[in-house]
Amino acid sequence: MKRKSLAAVVGVLTAASLVTVLAACGGGEDAGAKTLRVGTLSDSKPNAYQENGVFTGFDNELLKAIAAHQNLKLEFVSTEFSALLGQVATGKFDIGSSGISQTDERRKTVDFSAPYNYQSLGIETREGVAITDENSLAGKRIGVVQGTVSDSWLTANAPTAQAVKFPQDAAALAALKSGAIDGAIFDQATAEDYAAKNPDAKLKVVKAITTTIPHGFAVKKGNTELAGKINAGLKAVIADGTWERVHQRFEPNAPVPAEFKAGQK
Repeated sequence: MKRKSLAAVVGVLTAASLVTVLAACGGGEDAGAKTLRVGTLSDSKPNAYQENGVFTGFDNELLKAIAAHQNLKLEFVSTEFSALLGQVATGKFDIGSSGISQTDERRKTVDFSAPYNYQSLGIETREGVAITDENSLAGKRIGVVQGTVSDSWLTANAPTAQAVKFPQDAAALAALKSGAIDGAIFDQATAEDYAAKNPDAKLKVVKAITTTIPHGFAVKKGNTELAGKINAGLKAVIADGTWERVHQRFEPNAPVPAEFKAGQK
């Protein structure tokens, strides 16, 4: 497609469809030439979600900033978290972006970028339910998204809870609001957002759990070229303060770890 023709087409396309045109025009096999398919979530605020047809959230906006520094073209595609890492491993997606915690088990399936945040969890329930912390989960029906750190955390820390596994956040939230489950474990910022946005359901976050597990963008094992580009872009957006600005936009109440503050070399 000639540059002039592309400019004319872009003028009438929405932001949501632009990525499709870029995908059609991408050539070559290296990470800087082709359009990279990013597997992400559509319902996991504030990390990864879709709004007015556009994929956004802390993770996705940070990845967009990284891509801009590295001259990478991205196409975001919605999927379920339980399938995401397998889809990156098989090459369906070039990058996985959805607050993915870097665990030893997951490193057997995919490689990760350098850390760009840390995992925090929130135990969420409804008013009137006798849940206050992990010690009160015994015998309760607790929702988790299958394959997440919330899933493994519940197994390790409340083995006598009745784990109810869902394919994505939206299903777990609906079950919590309807009373089908007693509580749920989400990312902390996500849990707080659900409580704020659903006042009629009388949801509340009763316990926040901070971990030292880093988040990373997932790439296919052995794709050192792409991982290197992401890491170089990440270093740049941390140094110039972009990381902090994106973080303030989506997670204003969460502390900024020292290694992500502007000016880092």
